[in-house]
Amino acid sequence: MARLGDVFEAQITGEWGNECVENEAGTKVLRTTNFTSDGMINFDNVVLRRITQSKVEKKRLHYGDIILEKSGGTEKTPVGRVVFCGKSIEDDTYLCNNFTQAMRVNQEVGCPRYVFYFMWYLHHSGKTDLLQNKTTGIRNLQVKSYLNEEIPLPPLEEQHRIAVLLDKVSDLIAKRRAQLHKLDLLVKARFVEMFGTIPYRKSISDICSIVTDGTHQPPKFVEEGIPFLFVSNIISNKITYETDKYISYETYQQLFKRTPIEPGDILLSTVGSYGHPAIVNDDRKFLFQRHIAYLKPIHTIVCSEYLHAALLSDNVKQQIEERVKGVAQKTLNLSEIKKISIPIPHMEAQHEFCRLVKRANNEISTLEKSLDNLQTMKEKIIQVYFR
Repeated sequence: MARLGDVFEAQITGEWGNECVENEAGTKVLRTTNFTSDGMINFDNVVLRRITQSKVEKKRLHYGDIILEKSGGTEKTPVGRVVFCGKSIEDDTYLCNNFTQAMRVNQEVGCPRYVFYFMWYLHHSGKTDLLQNKTTGIRNLQVKSYLNEEIPLPPLEEQHRIAVLLDKVSDLIAKRRAQLHKLDLLVKARFVEMFGTIPYRKSISDICSIVTDGTHQPPKFVEEGIPFLFVSNIISNKITYETDKYISYETYQQLFKRTPIEPGDILLSTVGSYGHPAIVNDDRKFLFQRHIAYLKPIHTIVCSEYLHAALLSDNVKQQIEERVKGVAQKTLNLSEIKKISIPIPHMEAQHEFCRLVKRANNEISTLEKSLDNLQTMKEKIIQVYFR
């Protein structure tokens, strides 16, 4: 074991500099918005800042550097995320910003990828949650305490072997995510191809027998029972039933009459992360808060998968943006949802599209299971070597 801080030959503080004037080239600065959950750098939307050349030369990032988030974070994502500077970092000149700092590993004692995975584990396992100061609006990593964490430090050859093993699993995880993204784009492209020019439209109120919202008065919660869902339960346009809020079966029976949920019905978030639809895919019992709209399609007019795809289309997203009210908290009201217009093709075309969606969903389900297994494998490997 060794002290984490002892494996670095340099710790490079970030820079923010000043705003560039018109036509000024500037220096590319990476922010925490360029961090991904897998510890890779997203080079989209990198800002340009005016920074003195002496600082640029001194603080330029190089292959093998690890960028540590030392300020920021949220309730659900504690500060302390890390990203690894891969070979593409050498394609241009990059610095990290003042909410981060770069850590340069002494390669005589540590393999950079191995050290990166240990630092990634510190955040992923929640350990950095115990190493942060929580102040109003921002969280700061206790860097001194963080660097005092002990890192297992086997011989360099063993570090490289472990890093290569984790790289292989991480690459497979990235590949599965890319395949899932490609399927999602395929469905969206097919929707536009089939229905993008259909002029015949109907409003949501014309194609749904019920357009209402969830429970207005918070019910009495119990320790276990029927799940009660919130906007946060609609993730990536799917419903997740993980919650710590439950209602009794008696309360469910009383409130169910207002929202008689069945498979094929659609939930739509209306506050915060608004405008995200999700199809109810099974007959499990649950209820939900008032910030979720409830749509019951008339299946002789529109099929659920088609309506779900239509709600995700660029045209409908634009309608939603035009109808959202409020400034501090943007809200999509039921009266505005009812006015949203949807192109309505013949049912034969809708059913053809729905069959495509179901085939895609079967592939997605297989890929998601593979992704879950790979992520579990990665966590087990990390726990073996780092716990």
